[in-house]
Amino acid sequence: MAEVLVVDDDADIAELLAEVLRLEGHVVRLAANGAEGMARLAVRRPELVLLDVEMPVLTGPQMAHRMFVRNCGDEKVSIVLLSGILQLGRVAKLVGTPYFLAKPYQLDAVLALVGRALGERRAPLPMMPSEGARNHAG
Repeated sequence: MAEVLVVDDDADIAELLAEVLRLEGHVVRLAANGAEGMARLAVRRPELVLLDVEMPVLTGPQMAHRMFVRNCGDEKVSIVLLSGILQLGRVAKLVGTPYFLAKPYQLDAVLALVGRALGERRAPLPMMPSEGARNHAG
């Protein structure tokens, strides 16, 4: 069906997501942090990235930002944020993705969101720093 890159520092969660996605027919690659995720992107671009927010080395938002500024096609890859942080909606807005799901989540909800993201294929439109400052100033 689709190639998906799962980027999560929790190996158990990453493996579970990978197994469920493989059962749905997807090709799945794993990365333990944003830096590994960027290295995987350099080898082969997936159709979708499932991205944790809080990770060592390079966070999810930092990886998303690097995907955007590289301007080599990575910026067109849909991103699904999966995280247990309280402000996930706000982070998703800054990253520019409409696809996000708070942990703990049901696997059916993840599959539904993956299906939606693959169907819509919406590239992230990150909020630029000046937009964020402008939005908080008024």
